[in-house]
Amino acid sequence: MADLKEIMATGRRKCAIAVVKLVKGKGRIFVNGKKLADYIGNMPSVEMMIYRPLVLTENQDKFDVRVKAVGGGIVAQAVKAEGLLTRDSRVKERKKYGRKRARKRFQFSKR
Repeated sequence: MADLKEIMATGRRKCAIAVVKLVKGKGRIFVNGKKLADYIGNMPSVEMMIYRPLVLTENQDKFDVRVKAVGGGIVAQAVKAEGLLTRDSRVKERKKYGRKRARKRFQFSKR
């Protein structure tokens, strides 16, 4: 990793997609052009999840992280617990015809 200028990766959860770029720096994190604290607001548990990969690899002061995140909410865009590189493929099931939603049916009346 000594000669690499930047490292890029993609992460997905539900319908959230995040493209992450690691560059040499001081440990700052930017999401969609904003500082992390400004982007997630007052959510320390989410902030902990985001810093977790850097803390586990002992790189919290060596790299700046730039993230472009789209879709989902703030929590879905955050890095999930220590299965850090796993894909959570659960998404909302599509609506089926003849039904109200994907599985909900209209009320049955016997008479």
